Amino acid sequence: MSEDNKVSQEHKEETSKEVAAQNPAPEKKVDIAQKLNENLTGEIRNPLRGIPRDKLLADVARFQQEKGLPEDILPLLQKGALVAQDPAGFEHLDVLDEDDRRALREEVTHRWKHPWALYYTIALNSIAAAIQGWDQTGSNGANLAYPVALGIPDTPPDCGPIANEGVCSKNSWIIGFVNAMPYITICLFAAWISDPLNDLLGRRGVIFVAAIFSLFAPFGMAVSQTWGQLAACRMLLGIGMGLKEVTVPVFSAENAPAIIRGGLVMSWQMWTAFGIFLGTCANLAVGKTGDIAWRLQFGSAFIPAVPLVLGVYFSPESPRWYLKKHKYLKAWKSLLRLRNTPLQAARDLYYIQCLLDEEERLVIESGLGAGNMFTRFVELFTIPRVRRATWASGIVMIAQQMCGINIISFYSSTIFKQSGISDYTALWASFGFGLINFLFAWPAVWTIDTFGRRALLLFTFPNMFWTLLTAGLCYLIQPDVENSQARIAAVATFVYLFAAFYSPGEGPVPFMYSAEVFPLSHREIGMSWAVATNNFWAGVLSLTFPRMLIAMTATGAFGFYAGLNLIALALIFMFVPETKQKTLEELDYVFAVPDRVHARYQLTQVLPWWFKRWVLFRKEGKCPELYHEEYVSAEPENGAQKA
Repeated sequence: MSEDNKVSQEHKEETSKEVAAQNPAPEKKVDIAQKLNENLTGEIRNPLRGIPRDKLLADVARFQQEKGLPEDILPLLQKGALVAQDPAGFEHLDVLDEDDRRALREEVTHRWKHPWALYYTIALNSIAAAIQGWDQTGSNGANLAYPVALGIPDTPPDCGPIANEGVCSKNSWIIGFVNAMPYITICLFAAWISDPLNDLLGRRGVIFVAAIFSLFAPFGMAVSQTWGQLAACRMLLGIGMGLKEVTVPVFSAENAPAIIRGGLVMSWQMWTAFGIFLGTCANLAVGKTGDIAWRLQFGSAFIPAVPLVLGVYFSPESPRWYLKKHKYLKAWKSLLRLRNTPLQAARDLYYIQCLLDEEERLVIESGLGAGNMFTRFVELFTIPRVRRATWASGIVMIAQQMCGINIISFYSSTIFKQSGISDYTALWASFGFGLINFLFAWPAVWTIDTFGRRALLLFTFPNMFWTLLTAGLCYLIQPDVENSQARIAAVATFVYLFAAFYSPGEGPVPFMYSAEVFPLSHREIGMSWAVATNNFWAGVLSLTFPRMLIAMTATGAFGFYAGLNLIALALIFMFVPETKQKTLEELDYVFAVPDRVHARYQLTQVLPWWFKRWVLFRKEGKCPELYHEEYVSAEPENGAQKA
């Protein structure tokens, strides 16, 4: 193995001692725990590698018979298994014809060429994401009017004289509670029921249920007569939002091929940004309708739910969900719709099943991951491989709230109004934020599977830090006759720059990353945890920000969230591994690398290399790599495979 890819013997001995101390169980259990807890070389293994051809073909024939698949697909399955065994050597396989080779070449040369059924599924999931954004933005515009209409104003003189601060303070907490209700609901309830519902109904079924809630809850908000009724309707809205947040990114990740999975799964955040933009458009469209404007702003969010309710029936179900439920023929038919050729469908069917069998040997047969929802929740923090995924997804999810984007998404109209402009002008300023948030998400479609998830995050946070801090400082410009326009222009400029840096990085990555990092045995409960974590902090933000604006002013609040960006940057740098262009099952090996090994590698190898290369401008060669593919080189070196 090359020196750049070696992890010191000290690391190996240290980890072995920890494993032995933590797992004093029978020998088999220790071996399994060691496999889960030790991947000190960062090796990505192919379970088909090294199997003799005759044995592999016999294994495929047995798979076809045992799983009840039609006999006529056996030749396809065997060809697919040979391709999966050596992905880089398909050109030399004698069982492939020129059409087969051309299809496999085009996976790289035309990586966006896929069947309409795959893009239909992604489009449908994008509609679900747009609903999410529109739901957020309805309250953004309505915040300007509904507090007064429902008797809970939080600014003088509506809530009383300036001296009567207690009433204003109480009302600001009520407004925060009403706005936070969907996120509280997701955190405490909706995210967790997604796990059993996904197991029972499948991905499509859960999305349909979520769409029903998203269709009717906005009508309830529009006709609410008290803040309690509004909060209750927003709770129902939260059920639909939570079910979608857990299920839609997982649905996209399980249907997408590995080479463009990031670009397709990030459609969740990109089209959430589009939904935010559409919501700002709707807020503007009804902004001058008088006393009912806030009701129309809340109610308009039902519009995108209609095509989701009608269209979800026609999309293919996740083949991985079918495999989990042992419905192999349905998984085959689903893959036929999602891949360009039957050969590619056969290859993915057999390779996914082999990786799932490997995962089962490492997790399920050891007595882990086979229990109920509560057992699997505990295992998120006790199984080393799963715990690392939980930790990494939790970091990126919390960071999305730490960065401060949602103080603008939820309260941009209020924030812009504080810079000294009218209510309707504030809606126009929010429209600009929504437009930029959507447009600047597009670069991530092409970069997230090339630059990678981690690189986009490390680019995002330093730039969000300085733009948000500067936007807050712009509020210190005194609003007088001469420079009132300068103040709003400065605030808007840096808020827009902040959104432009957020959108291609921390915007699309968290939900996409969380949907892919967990093994299939813990994917639903893991995504539930990630979504609950994200929405818990969204609820805290939504609940506290109205009061924070009063107590700290906009400058203090923006400065506080700017500082959190630096904390998030450090956590991501040390503890969030790269996942680009790996199959969902290959990520088992990525997350088998201990966190301390990953952090030490980043601090002792990557950081010095980066400093010399980009600060001192020395030519340091390629950055040292932690992970390597098993099939990069199969030449023996000192009795072991060369990295």
